[in-house]
Amino acid sequence: MRYLHMVAIAGCLSAVSAIIGCATDAEAKQGPAPTSPSINAAEEAGATKIPSASFYLGLAKEELTAAQKLAADDEKEKAVSLLLRADADAQLAAALAHEDAEKTDATETMARVKQLRQDNQMPVSDDRSNP
Repeated sequence: MRYLHMVAIAGCLSAVSAIIGCATDAEAKQGPAPTSPSINAAEEAGATKIPSASFYLGLAKEELTAAQKLAADDEKEKAVSLLLRADADAQLAAALAHEDAEKTDATETMARVKQLRQDNQMPVSDDRSNP
């Protein structure tokens, strides 16, 4: 998990560099908006399917778009701050999506264990003196 956090931070910093570096480039303004690695990770984790995760993913996307506009307007400090918020919201969305998946897996595993216990129960005999 610590490795994932470090990768997300590195990705955020590279996104910040890309946005700030390309903000003055006319083609960058017209091209597709760069995405954050944290946003991509949240989407891959299924954040769009879980309401609470989807909310934070939406915030992250809005903050990323706003940060791009700030960078284009040469307000780089505000852009960096907003990108950090976007990264944090995207990481939260990913964590919520992973949590939901883990809860689902745990519930399914418990149901399988319960079924296996029922399937493997030996009939109880009335004569308890014979082992």
